[in-house]
Amino acid sequence: MATKSALVLLAEGAEEMELVISVDVLRRAGVSVTVAGLSGTDPVRCSRNVVVCPDTSLQDAVTKAPFDVIVLPGGLQGAKNLAASSEVGLLLQQQEKEGRLVAAICAAPTALQAHNVGIGKSLTSYPSFREQLQEKYTYKEDSVVVDGWYIFPSD
Repeated sequence: MATKSALVLLAEGAEEMELVISVDVLRRAGVSVTVAGLSGTDPVRCSRNVVVCPDTSLQDAVTKAPFDVIVLPGGLQGAKNLAASSEVGLLLQQQEKEGRLVAAICAAPTALQAHNVGIGKSLTSYPSFREQLQEKYTYKEDSVVVDGWYIFPSD
């Protein structure tokens, strides 16, 4: 059986606990995890000033696609940076087209919305994004929502 693979996207301002705990749990489960920096391989400052070094750049990581799951940690600025990246948009659209898992944590569903990914799905997020996300999604108050290939933990 082939090893499952995950790509965790690391953007400036990401919520470090959502990043590190996701990577830790996936690696403990035997998943091959790649942490890709949106801006290259330089260390990235997260939302609480923790600095994390990506394994590779997003540009290099996409050459190794497809991944079984793409994980988008939240963090307000991190989610804004994910939303602003056309490279992230193309990667997520391809993941959706191929029916592969996407996990968007806390504020990160706003990045999916920016790239028109998962439209119409049921989701949850950090509560302050409810109104914004209700425009294109069915918002749930649950702590975790799974809809098809999409996984949405609220925080």
